[in-house]
Amino acid sequence: MNASSQAGTSLLKNKVYMRVYSAFATATFGDWFDALAIQVLVGYRWQASPLMLALIPVSIALPGILLGSVAGVAADRLNKLKLMRMCDLLTALLTVLVLFAPSMVWLLPLLMLRAAISTLNVPAQQSMTRSLVREDQLLQATSLNGIVNQGSKIAGPLLGGFALSVLTPQWCILINACLRGCSYLLLLTVKNNEVGQVSSDQGKKEEQVPLRTMWKEGWSFMLRSRLLLNSMLFGLVGALAIQMIDFQFTSLFRIIAPAEESMLGWLVAATGVGAIFMIMVMNKMNRGTGYGWKLGTGYALIGVAVGGLGLLQPGVTSLPVLLLGFVLGLGNGMFMITFNYCLQKETPPHMTGRVFGIQSTILSGVMIGAPLLGGMLVQAAGPSRIFFNFGIVIALIGVLGIVFGRVLWPKEKEMTDSIVEQSVKVKVMET
Repeated sequence: MNASSQAGTSLLKNKVYMRVYSAFATATFGDWFDALAIQVLVGYRWQASPLMLALIPVSIALPGILLGSVAGVAADRLNKLKLMRMCDLLTALLTVLVLFAPSMVWLLPLLMLRAAISTLNVPAQQSMTRSLVREDQLLQATSLNGIVNQGSKIAGPLLGGFALSVLTPQWCILINACLRGCSYLLLLTVKNNEVGQVSSDQGKKEEQVPLRTMWKEGWSFMLRSRLLLNSMLFGLVGALAIQMIDFQFTSLFRIIAPAEESMLGWLVAATGVGAIFMIMVMNKMNRGTGYGWKLGTGYALIGVAVGGLGLLQPGVTSLPVLLLGFVLGLGNGMFMITFNYCLQKETPPHMTGRVFGIQSTILSGVMIGAPLLGGMLVQAAGPSRIFFNFGIVIALIGVLGIVFGRVLWPKEKEMTDSIVEQSVKVKVMET
């Protein structure tokens, strides 16, 4: 019997899911602790240039391009629980190596290897969630995952900022390695037979299908689904603009708050607060409302916040930074929860890993060119001007999503009929 069928109305009563969720929360918290430490180490201690800062997301993204869709196939075919355990253990070991990196020459390859492991972990975790919860619990599960992601933005930078005041960035990186080890130990408490017979039966069926066929089916399904394709393309366009400046926050804050290393941490924490607030609001909203206005509004709020940060002057106090961070979090929470819920809900369970693997490939492709171009623009024109200009661009993309929402995302009945039709086509291909 599937574990999700044993759960009550509340997802919190699903004990198997909650153990997997706890492991995910532990690992995610460590990742944010680690991310802040690396930015401070590279940006403030090593005084890396904007172009060198841009190489960090490029090194993280490259494995996603090469392995993303293949990792999605692996998540649908292999034992998801064993895959997640392996990823946590290897990530912990690589993180220990990261803390000994003496320069960017050593740091970038290690970050690339660690990102390669993450390309396997993300689709496996999403596919595992899909197999452990009921259809009516998907939004709740997506919201809980979002709360972890955003909550770690609050606690991670706050505790990380405190730790950085008394410890070196290397110690903060070590803490991430320890938390990854804890995530691995938590997953060891979950038994294979608790994941569910339905998932096992599906896995045996998928083992009979060649890997190349499964890979082609995943891409074919997404390209034939109007809703999923439009969602991916809209996310891609917005991500192109966002990734131009995403890793340049350190460059901006070195100008507006040169003596305040913790200011960047306060911004990230405020973003987390805004995102959690939005996630809680959205969890109470009508799930049947269209995707267009939510995704568009999310981008519009992000654009307003990014543009506002570009207007800040040197010596700025923490209040405007916190307010803009909160608005940024509102937009980020609205977009990411809607986007992930859309992919989860509109994809058949046996295709979930492949669809999220394709998402990883597409968004990783964005992170190759966009950060480098953004780094060159920031180096040439200065971070304030670039943040302001791209804030306007991101806000306009959001407005277009709102205006053309009904065209890009058809009504719910039409969407459901399309998904059912595509699922039938895929099953015919499998037979």
